[in-house]
Amino acid sequence: MKDLIRKAFKESAEVKLAFLESYEDRILEIAQILATAIKDGNKILLFGNGGSAADAQHIAAEIVGRFKKERKALPAIALTTDTSILTAVGNDYGFENIFSRQLEALCMPGDVAIGISTSGNSPNVLKGIKTAHDYGATTVAFTGRTGGKLAEVAHYAFIVPSYETPRIQECHITLGHVLCELVDELI
Repeated sequence: MKDLIRKAFKESAEVKLAFLESYEDRILEIAQILATAIKDGNKILLFGNGGSAADAQHIAAEIVGRFKKERKALPAIALTTDTSILTAVGNDYGFENIFSRQLEALCMPGDVAIGISTSGNSPNVLKGIKTAHDYGATTVAFTGRTGGKLAEVAHYAFIVPSYETPRIQECHITLGHVLCELVDELI
């Protein structure tokens, strides 16, 4: 059992370090884009399914509440939290439209939309990123494996170098935390 524990922690650390080697400069670039959007009166919109929905909510909470230092609330919305909207849109327009429909209502030019999908192929996340792009947002993909279709349609993609969903998700939340900390420093 201890071998399983050590293996999981070792794999997580190795994936994160490999990710850092590939994306350190892009992480800073996206933090600057997020900070500029907020300074300009825009917002961050986040969405994903399952564990990625939880990550979207977690990151939005850090931005709106606070991360490490006291500051005013900053604008971020997780599109995964309103069950009435999710079920109404899912029922009336189909599950693949649960994010795109909300983005039609909420997305403005200058916003930043972050779509999270470990496979990069979730139809509703793909459609959400495309809609955000059409509405003038900067689009960012958090994905894994090969990046999937999401990496091809977003302006910026972070592809975690792993095929293991838990390792991908662990890296996504670390990325989210680092971006929150950098935005706090830049604001």
